[in-house]
Amino acid sequence: MNRMRILFVCHGNICRSPMAEFVLKALVRTRGMEDRYYIESAAVSAEEIGNPIYPPARRCLSQHGVPFDPGKRARQITRADYSRFDRIVCMDSSNLRLLRRIIPDDPDGKIHLLMAYTGTGRDVADPWYTGDFEEAFKNILEGCEGMIST
Repeated sequence: MNRMRILFVCHGNICRSPMAEFVLKALVRTRGMEDRYYIESAAVSAEEIGNPIYPPARRCLSQHGVPFDPGKRARQITRADYSRFDRIVCMDSSNLRLLRRIIPDDPDGKIHLLMAYTGTGRDVADPWYTGDFEEAFKNILEGCEGMIST
């Protein structure tokens, strides 16, 4: 069976996209669907390359019992990722705009907003600026649950 290859994308790959990566990994694990998915995350910017998950994001994942890889380091998405992944899932419309500079075309319809899987096109607000990691977690969980239900 081919695995669905999903790449989550946010601005720096230290808050929302790694949270989404590990939330979805936990969801598929609890449903016995690990063999159906390959999941990673990346950034649209180069600002945080090599940095670990931001400590408040790590705390939020831990508080919700979501295991994560403490060795996870931020990386920037590349044009080659388009062919490596089946879905490229952005956290907000700003990420989509910046992604278009790296991957200008989406002939296979792979690029989506996470909250589109909830029936809305709203953004997952960036907790780096809002400080509200709990709200970001709730949105990410809702989006990831919607994604694996489709």
